[in-house]
Amino acid sequence: CSTCHGLAAQGTDVAPTLQGVGAQAADFYVRTGRMPLDKPGDQPLRSHPELTSGEIDAIVAYIGSLGGPAVPQVDPSSGNLGQGMRLYSQFCAGCHQIGVRGGVVTDAFAPDLRPATATEIAEAVRIGPYVMPVFDEQLIDPQELNSIVRYVQFAQQPDNRGGWGIGNIGPIPEGMVAWFLGGVALLFIARLIGERNE
Repeated sequence: CSTCHGLAAQGTDVAPTLQGVGAQAADFYVRTGRMPLDKPGDQPLRSHPELTSGEIDAIVAYIGSLGGPAVPQVDPSSGNLGQGMRLYSQFCAGCHQIGVRGGVVTDAFAPDLRPATATEIAEAVRIGPYVMPVFDEQLIDPQELNSIVRYVQFAQQPDNRGGWGIGNIGPIPEGMVAWFLGGVALLFIARLIGERNE
């Protein structure tokens, strides 16, 4: 970390200070493999962590000792699924899609939320990684955060009892697939009728 953030975590012209960011930011970035970056300035994307669990715990403890918020405690089971969907639609779906599959925003990618744990979702909401805005407790209180996390966990493995989920990629692509399959079926029926009339 010190190569970019400085020996005292004071920050450099390459990377920001880590003093005061708290354990939650360190935990989010390192545990999800977003740090260390191969090239400073690149978007930190989720990957396999380069450090062991013990090393991650040690870094998180050190950065946490420099001040700032702790790793958030989140309890999705106490959240309200309906409220979570409403809040997610309001604050998150514009970038991450209502189906939590991620998307593209100006100069960045909004990541797919399917691999995210409850703690990682809560951390991201509070720290606003990369171009994501920060949602503090005045905007999203802890109970609302529990509801958002509950909805995201529901959307990670949606209930497709109504039929074929087609990867839950959204209504427009799914509608196009339905039209395509319907068109193929109509062509097949028209061909059958045409062969019988010959």
